[in-house]
Formats: sequence, structure tokens, C-alpha cells
Amino acid sequence: MFTESIHVKGNLEVILLDENGHQKDYRKVKNLVVAVGKDTIASRMVGNTTAIMSHMAVGSSNTAATTSQTTLGTELGRVGLDSTSRAANTITYVATFGAGTGTGSITEAGILNASSSGNLLCLTVFGVVTKSASDTVIITWNVTVA
Repeated sequence: MFTESIHVKGNLEVILLDENGHQKDYRKVKNLVVAVGKDTIASRMVGNTTAIMSHMAVGSSNTAATTSQTTLGTELGRVGLDSTSRAANTITYVATFGAGTGTGSITEAGILNASSSGNLLCLTVFGVVTKSASDTVIITWNVTVA
């Protein structure tokens, strides 16, 4: 008898830069692939009617992430992805939240497939990253299928 098991897991790096490009904060955290995200992955295996991941969002909710979530708790800003790449079984998403975007006490982030609403792939909650209006946040997110 064969037993197969596929797991989807991820981690992200959050880098906070001041207006001069100097690093103010750095976080590396694990994420949660939510149920609707797993459904989206499965739907892409049989067709292209479900949009690919195209945006990243940050928010200010510190409620623990659960697999049943479909949105961030309190979204502060959403941007299109700067890049998406794949190496073997890992996909890397990168997004930049420039000055004036996603300003505030950031405690959550997610990957979605639309500029508003859309399907949530991954979600994570972490300690507060305080982004002022002139700061920039760069998030690099790796999702591995193993």
C-alpha cells in the first residue's frame, strides 16, 4: 500500500525601510495556507478559470490565523506583486508597500488573486511592524509544496 501526502507550507520575510532606505525592522515568520487557498491550488491543476495569485495585502488585526479565513482581519493596504518566480517546488512572491501604502501597525499579511476581494492563498499574523507614512515595507513570501 502506498501513502502519499502533499503539504503546502510557507514563510515570509518582512523588511521595514525608512525614507532613506535604511532597515528599521526585519521579521521572518511562518504562514498558514488557508482552506480556500488549497482549493485554489487544486482548481488550477485542472484549468485556468481561477485567477493566479497577483496581490499581497497587509493589515492590523492580531487575531490568530485560522484555515477557515478568506480575508485579512483588518486590511490596511493591498498592492500588485512585484514578482513571482518558481524554483523546483517553491514559489516566491515579492511585493513592495511604498510610502503611504499600508501605513500603520502591521500585524498580518496575505496573498490574494485580485486587487480587491479575491481568493486568499496564505495568511500570517506576527508582532507589530510600525510603518510610518514615509516608510517602505518589502515582503518576500515563499510557498513550498512538499
